[in-house]
Amino acid sequence: MSRWPRKPFGPIDRCQVCDGARLSSVLPLGFLPPVNRMTPIGRSFDQEPWFPAEMLYCADCHLVQLGFAVEPHLLFPLEYPYTSGTTRILRDNFADLYRESSARIGLRPEDLVVDVGSNDGTLLSNFKDGGHRVYGIEPSLTAELALARGISTLMTFFDRAAVDKVTAEQGQAKLVTACNVFAHIHNIHHTLEDVEALLRPDGVFITESHYLRDLVETLQYDTIYHEHLRFYSLTSLRALLERHGFRVFFARRIPTHGGSIRVYASKSTAYAVDASVERILGEETAAGLAGPGWIDGFRERVRRSKLELYALIEPLKRAGARIYGIGAPSRASTLITYVGLDELVLDCVMEVTGSKKLDKYVPGKKIPVLDEAKLYADQPEYALLLSWHIGDELARNLKRRGFRGDFIVPLPEPRVLRNADVA
Repeated sequence: MSRWPRKPFGPIDRCQVCDGARLSSVLPLGFLPPVNRMTPIGRSFDQEPWFPAEMLYCADCHLVQLGFAVEPHLLFPLEYPYTSGTTRILRDNFADLYRESSARIGLRPEDLVVDVGSNDGTLLSNFKDGGHRVYGIEPSLTAELALARGISTLMTFFDRAAVDKVTAEQGQAKLVTACNVFAHIHNIHHTLEDVEALLRPDGVFITESHYLRDLVETLQYDTIYHEHLRFYSLTSLRALLERHGFRVFFARRIPTHGGSIRVYASKSTAYAVDASVERILGEETAAGLAGPGWIDGFRERVRRSKLELYALIEPLKRAGARIYGIGAPSRASTLITYVGLDELVLDCVMEVTGSKKLDKYVPGKKIPVLDEAKLYADQPEYALLLSWHIGDELARNLKRRGFRGDFIVPLPEPRVLRNADVA
């Protein structure tokens, strides 16, 4: 039996890592809808669930977390629309992860690699093509995309039953990966016990999570939504892993999702601790993240950016300008909801052809998500870059494809990027 109590869903009044009660508010965002529940255009609106969203800071282990946990079936429905393979930066990142981890831990062809939250199998395809045994665990229908690629995938949430099935069929894994999912799981201590049961004694656990330092420095408050229960620094992540006997032996900042951190951990002492670990921990201390000193400045910058975005948009709309949103990532829902944009301000949102989000409404709003072909046909005066963390690349691509309007970059400081200035 686990020594960690299973916590119910709902309000979170203690730290998810150390169970400390010294939590303080960083940023209250009011109520937000689940960011991937989208009503199809033409269907009558029904009552939608909205939940409180507030970022909290733990004074004991420095974890930053959300103050409310929503049941997973509401956040990750079977028809979950996100697919990692459609994003070039993720494809490149997962190819890099394969090359780096294979060399760093000495992965052999017969070794088993298991990906938690494997989505469409994009990460595992690199290991499969490299000749390794692979297995994915994914609760949504995107698992079918992985199966079609020949990647063995169990369509379920990651838990002890899933671990028992994998180990019974395949044995224990040399490598377990959890990329952009390790911050999503509520009872994280139980999850780490399950990871330990899945790994061989010499096994390695690699996580990739949105990095708190990038969130604070580039004002990514739009990444605060209910799927993200924790916002890790290496300081807080190491504290969590060490509680379960894992030793962090390598860490690296990576560019995905506007700034993430990749962390290697193992219970084996066979892996020497790389200098990167202490270097990043020292950088966090120097940046003030190992204490509460950053909170007031972050909160004030969020307030100011919201008002400045209003001030930028108001004269444009008063002059009759059309503004089309570009991209419907999860983070767009937080930005749109918190700032208070609606269909009277944002005419529509563009998504790439084939996206599962097409012909639906932005969560909690009546802003339609439509094929990006409309952008080039209509030529609105402005395009609001909702995936602003890759804004330069987006603007170049849109201009190259024929968009002649200007761009609005909403964060970290709202600004207009003139089409003529895009190289």
